[in-house]
Parts: sequence; structure tokens; C-alpha cells
Amino acid sequence: MPPGPPPLPPAPSKGGPLVLRVSRRMLWVGSAAIPLHNITWVDAYRMKPDWSSAGARLLAWLLGAVVVYVLINSANDGEVRAGDSGNLWILIVAVGLAVVSKGLFVSAKPVLTVEMASGSKVIVTLPSMDELRRIAGRIAYAIDHPEAEFTALVQQYNNTNNYGPVVNMRDGRGNTGFKL
Repeated sequence: MPPGPPPLPPAPSKGGPLVLRVSRRMLWVGSAAIPLHNITWVDAYRMKPDWSSAGARLLAWLLGAVVVYVLINSANDGEVRAGDSGNLWILIVAVGLAVVSKGLFVSAKPVLTVEMASGSKVIVTLPSMDELRRIAGRIAYAIDHPEAEFTALVQQYNNTNNYGPVVNMRDGRGNTGFKL
């Protein structure tokens, strides 16, 4: 009788390390298992900031500022004292620009992306680009060599979920990806 599957790693804590492991022709990223033969692309690169998302956040911030300004104006029966309006707008725009630009002017973050035949991607990160390149090379080697096994600790790229890897999926109506 063949041996059972390898034990799953413990669920990572928020912001904690994530176990990336190749074992028995499977790539494990946390508790998610990906057959090595389904991997179509592996690369380590620097993820550039998303300018369109930042622009949308800035517009949302400015729209919110306009709504707040209108509410304050209507509460004062339309009476705005001299100088108050200009200072308020300067403060609102300055805070909005600071919030939005924070993510844009931070250096590009190194990531390791593993794409599957379905178009799904697993994205993880580490501070060291060289280490991510070594891990990418080891995954590519494991695809062609069934006996290859290794384990590495990585970090989640995006902390929007508390557990498991971040998986971006395309196609499919209402597809929300992994819910770990």
C-alpha cells in the first residue's frame, strides 16, 4: 500500500511565514497543493505599483472629501468663514495624496509568481530577490525531476486574507479564488 499524503503544515499566522514545499510531485504553498505538471510559468521579479488602482483610490478620496465638505457647508447653512474653506481643502488634499502615494513611491516589491495551466497564480514574497530566484529555479528543476524535494519559508504577498497564499484567478462567473 502506498504511503499517505505528507502532513499539512500548520496554518500560518497573519503576516507570519508560509511554508513552500515540493514533495511527491506536488508544490505545497501553505495548505494549497498544486501538481507540478500543471505549472506553466515560474518567475521571480519586482512587482511594480498599480497606478490605476492608486488613481481610483485618489478619486474615491476626493469624492469623499467633497461629500464631507458639502455636509459641513450645509450644517453651517452655507456660511463659510474666510480662510476656513481653503485650509480645509488643503488639509483634505494633502492627506489624500499622502495616503494614495504611500504605496506608489515605495520601491517595487520582489515576488515569486507560480502560474498554473488554468491561469491561476500563486504570489509570494521575500525581502531577497536572490532567494526568490533560487526558489524559482528549484521549482523549475522539480518539474523535470520527479525525485526533487525541498522546503522554503516565504511570506504572503498580499495580506488581504489571513490564511494561505494569495491566488489570482481569471474567468468564471463569481469566482473568488481560494477561501482558506
